[in-house]
Amino acid sequence: MGHNNPMYSPSPSGYSGAQLTGLAEDQLQPLPDSSLRCHGAVVQPWARLVAAAARAGIELAAVSAYRSFAAQQALWNAKWSGERPVLDRAGRVLSLAPLSPAARMEAILVWSALPGASRHHWGTEFDVIDRAALPAGYRVQLVPAEYQPGGVFARLGAWLAQEMPGHGFHRPYQQDLGGVAPEPWHLSCTAVSREASRRFRLTQLRAAIAASEMAGKEAVLADLPALYERFVRRVAPAR
Repeated sequence: MGHNNPMYSPSPSGYSGAQLTGLAEDQLQPLPDSSLRCHGAVVQPWARLVAAAARAGIELAAVSAYRSFAAQQALWNAKWSGERPVLDRAGRVLSLAPLSPAARMEAILVWSALPGASRHHWGTEFDVIDRAALPAGYRVQLVPAEYQPGGVFARLGAWLAQEMPGHGFHRPYQQDLGGVAPEPWHLSCTAVSREASRRFRLTQLRAAIAASEMAGKEAVLADLPALYERFVRRVAPAR
């Protein structure tokens, strides 16, 4: 069944700037049997995708869904300060000490969005695993190798590539476009995220960052238009 079918095309009532930047949460509903939340229009499409995966013997589970501005800022600040590791595109840990503020900012953006610019703010995105494939004691890393042939989630990766478009989902970071690194675990509910993307503006992002306690804020604001085009707008189109 194609994703153009109305049952897979939820229509959000619209987004405010605060919702788009993770500063308001009134668009959210809880996911069944989970502490996570997503946009209300995404609950049923997600449930149908989970059910379809179950029929294929896959226990599709989200390990991340909606994320607030504050949560994204905490992640960003921990990476900026060196409290959390920053990886290069090959997955190697970088030393931030010799990097200029501009270089540090770009290094973090390969794997972590700017506060206010994460698609997770919209409530339309999920980071997913297959619980049925987890070996005892395995610690999920969310790295590309887990979803590639030979990886613990290889079957999930292949199933998603084949089946998720027909259930209204796509991978916005399915290939390296010179912005965010490929994230095969990151799914987006196409109809609702398309509306959020259409409404999202650089001015909204600038205002949210300017009012924040984000580390490196001055460097980010100085180059924000270029960062917005490269790390926010440069995503793979839905099929």
